[in-house]
Amino acid sequence: MTRTFAVITFCILLVLIILSLTKGVLPGPIQTENINAADTAWMLTSTALVLIMTPGLAFFYGGMVNKKNVLSTMLQSFICMAVISIVWVVVGFSLAFGETYKGIIGNPTTFFMMNNVIDGDPWKLAPTIPLILFAFYQLKFAIITPALITGAFAERIKFKSYLLFIVLFCLFIYCPLAHATWHPDGLLAKAGILDFAGGVVVHMSAGLAALTSAIYLKGRNESIHNPARITYVLLGTGLLWFGWLGFNAGSALHADTTAAIAIATTSTASAAAAFTWIIFDSMRGRKPTAMGTCIGAVVGLVAITPAAGYITIPHSLIIGIVASIVSNMMVEWRTKTSIDDTLDVFPCHGIGGMVGMLLTGVFASSHVNAAVTNNGLFYGETKLFFVHVIAMVGITIFVVIGTFLLLKITDLMMPLRVSIEEEKEGLDMSQHEERL
Repeated sequence: MTRTFAVITFCILLVLIILSLTKGVLPGPIQTENINAADTAWMLTSTALVLIMTPGLAFFYGGMVNKKNVLSTMLQSFICMAVISIVWVVVGFSLAFGETYKGIIGNPTTFFMMNNVIDGDPWKLAPTIPLILFAFYQLKFAIITPALITGAFAERIKFKSYLLFIVLFCLFIYCPLAHATWHPDGLLAKAGILDFAGGVVVHMSAGLAALTSAIYLKGRNESIHNPARITYVLLGTGLLWFGWLGFNAGSALHADTTAAIAIATTSTASAAAAFTWIIFDSMRGRKPTAMGTCIGAVVGLVAITPAAGYITIPHSLIIGIVASIVSNMMVEWRTKTSIDDTLDVFPCHGIGGMVGMLLTGVFASSHVNAAVTNNGLFYGETKLFFVHVIAMVGITIFVVIGTFLLLKITDLMMPLRVSIEEEKEGLDMSQHEERL
């Protein structure tokens, strides 16, 4: 009874705080000048498409873990839609896209509690859609990024500690990276980095954080791993592939040729990577599998993300093929180490993102997209490629060190690992008292 009263009191206080912070803050006239109906309709659709990727990821990961951990693993993705949405509305959007501080981070007061968003001028790079639509489109990227990390420490993390970690990750890793890369005045943007839809901001950051988390949390106590539902993996892959068209093509921020190019390159790279994965497995004496096909498809989607609107369709084939082979080899290498990246997040998302970033520096062309000021290495120019190489090293250092510190802080406040008994029982029961 005492606990219930405390919770109710806390909720009332929270409501009062929100009311006091927003008292007297009324939106001005809604900006409608130059808003294009077609662009707005496409971006509304893309926002919904990107959101469906997180439930898709839940099925993708949930089908891969042991049966006693399916619900807990899926919930780790679903809960991001709740927690990160709140963080984004309060301060996340401001940190990522607010007034810049030396190109590193946004001013947290610029759009605090979504102030100046409903009635704000459109975003500089999306002048034909409402600012509020841009803000909530970007929210979907912020949601799925920490969810991607969960595959690395699946089956061994406490749920409450995980909630704290994803909040810290969003504030101190994701938002600064998004600001530096996607804000016109961002440090990486000014250096000339090209990341069309999140190869760096989403996949590299999640993959590197996943590797750091797997090392920090150490391995599971049970070595037996039997995927619970490969049909879930197939369903999740389908939802991810479907949603990824909004993820990449929506990043054009217009209903135009660039969006169409992004759809074409995304579809092509994913297809190439899926087929390459099973062919590569077959060449090494393995049977083609549903799991391999799904993993290959996702690797292709990851790798094409930074390049989607900057390259030709034949080059997207190359990106899919190369990423699939490299990630497949990294998965093989990882199994020979003591690193327990449960669902190979780093070999697929981290390495896939890195391959995509480097090959963007090879194949990006100003003939495809006028936003490309320096052509890729394939066209005889070197600047873009070497900028990407240097940036990749810097981003790696930032994410790895930053994630380690956040894990350490979280662990000190709320221990991250479940007990041996809880792990043996399964996280579905030990963390949630639910069973599949």
